[in-house]
Amino acid sequence: MTSQRHTHDALLDATRECVLEVGVRRTTLTDVAKRANVSRMTLYRRYPDVDHLVRALMTREFAAILEQVEHATRRGSAREQLVNRAVEAIRTLSGNPLMQRVLQLDAELMLPYLTDRLGSTQRLVEQFLIGQIEAGHIDGSIRFGDAKTQARVVLLTTQSMVLSTKPATSGLDFTSLLDELAKQLDGALRP
Repeated sequence: MTSQRHTHDALLDATRECVLEVGVRRTTLTDVAKRANVSRMTLYRRYPDVDHLVRALMTREFAAILEQVEHATRRGSAREQLVNRAVEAIRTLSGNPLMQRVLQLDAELMLPYLTDRLGSTQRLVEQFLIGQIEAGHIDGSIRFGDAKTQARVVLLTTQSMVLSTKPATSGLDFTSLLDELAKQLDGALRP
């Protein structure tokens, strides 16, 4: 199990290196296998194509960011924590080299997740938000409502900030934008 996990992480690490170097579209399974020092067949058995491999990488990357943000913002009511975590996640993602490289070279690959369906990473974030909102219902810091609907609105609002950082900061200070977002989220969720 440990060697299998090590190989899984090595494959995702190699994928990350390839995407950072050449982007998603130019990353090949052969290049990833070479970087991970595994046979192409080992890689093909686990991932049928680059798309599946990149999705696994993005899920791992965003899960780590969520965990990091969650541990960094544990003070205050559930609403205050949710707002702080949302803003900190946006700040972290806007500086994440992998996210920036994808947006720089392969932004059109994000389009299906904006127009057609939620991806596994978005669902992961949404589950995290549902938990935060339900905690806010319990402690009374978030107005009562359908937690799933509230979480979806927060997801879509914060997602747009991550994907639009470059145009959003044209002529405006990023910190000021995040401060305004925090006020809007806090006001929208307040009982």
